[in-house]
Amino acid sequence: MNPVKVGLLGLGTVGGGTVNVLKRNAEEISRRAGRGIVITHAAAKNLDSTRADTTGIRLGSDAYEVVNDPEVAIVVELIGGYEPARTLVLQAIRNGKHVVTANKALIARHGNEIFAAAREHGVTVAFEAAVAGGIPVIKAIREGLAANRIEWLAGIINGTGNFILTEMRD
Repeated sequence: MNPVKVGLLGLGTVGGGTVNVLKRNAEEISRRAGRGIVITHAAAKNLDSTRADTTGIRLGSDAYEVVNDPEVAIVVELIGGYEPARTLVLQAIRNGKHVVTANKALIARHGNEIFAAAREHGVTVAFEAAVAGGIPVIKAIREGLAANRIEWLAGIINGTGNFILTEMRD
């Protein structure tokens, strides 16, 4: 089976780490996922500063080339902030691409708009890395507890979590 082709936006600390982890664990990821997951295209403002092993990845500074690449099935947004992240994510969704993001600010401020666009275009936006990244809770609630009626959750929330929840409430 052909590998899933991934486009990556941002090659900073998180983006570079993502490249290295996917490459280092490619065999195990492929075994668990049932097919390979390969980063084929990436964009970053400063390509010279990355510490990632970008061998075999088409690199550029234009993020729109990644989200418009017909070969890319999943776009991973790791640039942070509101813009151009929002515009790029929405363009990827309009292009029928699934999106993964670790961008807390983006989800807090534009989550409703992004999730509505994803529903409209039949794609998934995975954001677990943006909230409780160290605790795989969202997938467990969505899939493992789907038949349950969850009325509330309790936990210890840090300052970032408080900010996100406040933005979502407001």
